[in-house]
Amino acid sequence: MSAADEPVTLPPIAFLGAGSMAGAVISGLLQPRVVVDGGIRTTNRTAEKAAAFASVDGVTAYATESDAAANRRAVAGAKLVVVAVKPAMVPDLLREIADALEPGTVVVSVAAGVTVATFESLLPAGVSVIRSMPNTPAVVGRAVTGVSAGTRSSDADLALAVAMFETVGEVLVVPESQLDALSTISGSGPAYVFYLIEQLTATAIDKGFTPEQAAVMVQGTFRGASELLAASGEEPAELRRRVTSPKGTTERAVAVLEEAALKQTFDRATDAALARAREMAVGA
Repeated sequence: MSAADEPVTLPPIAFLGAGSMAGAVISGLLQPRVVVDGGIRTTNRTAEKAAAFASVDGVTAYATESDAAANRRAVAGAKLVVVAVKPAMVPDLLREIADALEPGTVVVSVAAGVTVATFESLLPAGVSVIRSMPNTPAVVGRAVTGVSAGTRSSDADLALAVAMFETVGEVLVVPESQLDALSTISGSGPAYVFYLIEQLTATAIDKGFTPEQAAVMVQGTFRGASELLAASGEEPAELRRRVTSPKGTTERAVAVLEEAALKQTFDRATDAALARAREMAVGA
């Protein structure tokens, strides 16, 4: 049995702000191999959004527009509380729920740019904080999630957060000082891949293929190459060499890509993203 098939038991979990990312994690928690002992609670602003979860077995959904105490009600008795609202909304939400959290609760942030220090300053000393950065492939169970411990979280607290995120993919434990840099690679990374697919598709169309043919070629090639990389256990550089025959067509194409200095371009792109993450952290 692989790690992805092993049974997982988790304590009661509350998701405050059950948008797309939280919804993806909830989908992972609803797999047959996962047991959330005590159930899942969700809160959304509108009854319409809450209704999307209300009919799901094992989920209790609340709407703050119809129940002003919804967030406090959701966290009562929860061992894991996932804060998934927009970053600007985090401080007010933490003040609202602070005295409703039971000692020993683990609060997990998926709010980009909001530091552990901010969370810990607004929550009781008996509550621990874990900061996380999932990415959008969580929707299909292929996430890469970075998690960072807070100053008062235990190894067991961290393990709970890791176990939750492992239901939707792979998890890397990193110091908080590296989390913003991680976000420029795995957090923003799907956009880089989609952008490359978009551009290569446009090139295929310019070569005379229909959009449908171009989509089959490019998307199939990216998918196939990724699956080959995963299945082979080889380094990407080695697989590239195997495709690149000496003095052949691929070698000529790769030489052009080398001239374009893609590594330096990615350096600049991720540095720009990191600078923006730091701006957002101070509210700029």
